[in-house]
Amino acid sequence: MSQLLNKTTHVLKSFGGSILISLTALIFVQIYLGWQAALVTLALMVIEVTFSFDNAIVNAKVLNTMSVFWQNIFMTIGILVAVFGMRIIFPILVVMLSADLPWGQVLDLALNHPQQYAEALHGAHVSIASFGGMFLLMLALHFLFDAERSIHWLEVIERPMQKIGQWWLPTVVSLLVLTVVTILPFNHEPKATLIAGAVGIAAYLLVGGFSALFTKQHEKSEKKAGKKLLKTGMAGFSAFIYLEVLDASFSLDGVIGAFAITPNVVLIAVGLGVGAIWVRSMTLYMVRHKILHAYPYIEHGAHYTIGVLSIILLLGLFFSVPEVVSGGVGVLIIIASIVASKKADKSTIEV
Repeated sequence: MSQLLNKTTHVLKSFGGSILISLTALIFVQIYLGWQAALVTLALMVIEVTFSFDNAIVNAKVLNTMSVFWQNIFMTIGILVAVFGMRIIFPILVVMLSADLPWGQVLDLALNHPQQYAEALHGAHVSIASFGGMFLLMLALHFLFDAERSIHWLEVIERPMQKIGQWWLPTVVSLLVLTVVTILPFNHEPKATLIAGAVGIAAYLLVGGFSALFTKQHEKSEKKAGKKLLKTGMAGFSAFIYLEVLDASFSLDGVIGAFAITPNVVLIAVGLGVGAIWVRSMTLYMVRHKILHAYPYIEHGAHYTIGVLSIILLLGLFFSVPEVVSGGVGVLIIIASIVASKKADKSTIEV
């Protein structure tokens, strides 16, 4: 009984805020827009959480190295950026740039003509998919080509890639993939594909390089201290920026996909925004309860899922791929990594 009570306390401590915000949001939507709107909002919340589990795992890996101060920044300011920046402001900016419309007119479309706004946002799908696909592909390849990684799940894939692993390989492979995708004869927007994809690769190199620079300085401090230190100062700031850009890349296509469920931008902002808060809570729960240590292959599952998502985003340049496909495949891979972790002999795995 006491063990059950203890577990309940831990869950409420980690997810109590998310539960309260979710209930409050659903009640307000029901009062002002009705039960049907509340059910749509709930569906968007569930979809965002289900499809972002891999995001939470990767976030937890980085967050685990950060000081409590920067963890709190990620859970406060970071949530504001995720909810208002990526779910509200970013789509408006995309429509402004792609349709060459002033801010006021785009805002009017969003609030008063949601169908036209959804069509304008969908018109920027190629650029969004290319940017997100290449950024996430870089992330997945960086993990797979990492020669210093000691834990292997699917050895037939991972060991050969590690043997040839070089720091420049993810960039070269990504550029080759981008070139092929761009020159395919049935790509009707090669220029947009190339530019957005190149920006995605450059963004990963810039943010990753920025983070690596301060991580090296942090490692020097650890050597002097003779123990592991949590990231503070610029090292913590660079890790925070990396997490924000990563979250943005995960949420890009999800925002557009939400319009397949409803054209109402208010419901999309509320549903995806609350879902993003749940993802942050899951990330913090994983850090506090050392989930990555308890399940050594779950990080591998997350990166395989990211690789699949990047491919699906790039395939989306040519034909429509239902959200349920990317989400379903991702969930299956994560579940497989959890099952494999439970079966693994922990004594032979250095975590």
